Amino acid sequence: MSGLNPSSPRPIDIRLHQSSKLLEIKFDNNMECMLSCEFLRVYSPSAEVRGHGAGQEVLQIGKEEVNIAGVEPVGNYAVRLTFTDGHNTGLYSWDYLYDLGKNYEALWLEYLGKLSAAGHKRRESKE
Repeated sequence: MSGLNPSSPRPIDIRLHQSSKLLEIKFDNNMECMLSCEFLRVYSPSAEVRGHGAGQEVLQIGKEEVNIAGVEPVGNYAVRLTFTDGHNTGLYSWDYLYDLGKNYEALWLEYLGKLSAAGHKRRESKE
């Protein structure tokens, strides 16, 4: 997830919906996505979550109630998300956000599978 691909779509609008715990992103290629705060937290690009190499990922559990407290632009290439559990070390590049949006369903199912394999049952969020 290093450098930006100059041909990759760029966000033209990012809106946080705190009551529904969703981050709405519209890209310049007309793709729109709604990513849950829990999803963004468990797929944080930080070393704390992803580790320092393949196979070092740390499964995030108990993030059903997490919300985003702040969205801070970082240059013209990323945003830093501050979560209500204090996590704020991941920089979400435009390429990474686009990949998350494009692959949301598959990534979400992968996460649920990892939780299940680890013996954790996801609590449904209380609205």
